[in-house]
Amino acid sequence: MNRTVAIIQARMGSTRLPGKVLLPLCGHSVLAHVITRALAVPEVDAVVVATSTLAADDAVAAEAARYRAMVCRGPEDDVLERYRLAAAEAAADTVIRITSDCPLLDPAVVGVMLTHFLQQRGAGRALDYLSNGLQRSFPRGLDAEIFTRAVLERCAREAWEPHMREHVTPYVYQHPDRFRIEAWTQPLDQSAQRWTLDTPEDWALISAIFGALGDGLNVFPSTSVHALLDAHPDWRALNAHIEQKPLPAAAA
Repeated sequence: MNRTVAIIQARMGSTRLPGKVLLPLCGHSVLAHVITRALAVPEVDAVVVATSTLAADDAVAAEAARYRAMVCRGPEDDVLERYRLAAAEAAADTVIRITSDCPLLDPAVVGVMLTHFLQQRGAGRALDYLSNGLQRSFPRGLDAEIFTRAVLERCAREAWEPHMREHVTPYVYQHPDRFRIEAWTQPLDQSAQRWTLDTPEDWALISAIFGALGDGLNVFPSTSVHALLDAHPDWRALNAHIEQKPLPAAAA
């Protein structure tokens, strides 16, 4: 029987927007919204917040526990090891990787991805890794990666380059000869839109969105966000100039 666990990496350190995970949105923290949305993904059995052992992240651990998430603490820079520890502690078979800078995560989007992943594996197809970030078509901020715990354990054993430890999954998508990977896309390309939280400009947009749509911890869908931004096209300009920090590229 499959046990699916969503693991959210979170810590207080952030070079461009320190403490962003505990910033307030509609009376709750950014992290609280991410946890709530992860818990709303259909077929998710548990949510774990994987934070560091630094004293500065005690507040992250306390906030996670407050919102019904399990907490696992590990090395600050070795996020891959944090994920391995969290998956083991939660007895995960399937892992959904989520980052704490995505308070607009859409449970419906992740749920459809999870259904596809589990159906493929149930049908005997050797799908190891599914991501909507390999070939971007969704707004940045709706990101999710799904993989098996066995894949995670293999990465923890074999991946030792610093960027692979920090970003968790590069070892998978840089080795398509070793893993069966699949990109999840949608017909309409909305990849130019930026809904993630990394800078003050991102915070301005996300605050405006939650100010218009939010009510406590209500989980409004991404379709409502698109409709809102269509009604306020100038809002997209708030962070349109922000460049994402580069991550290791997938192998050609």
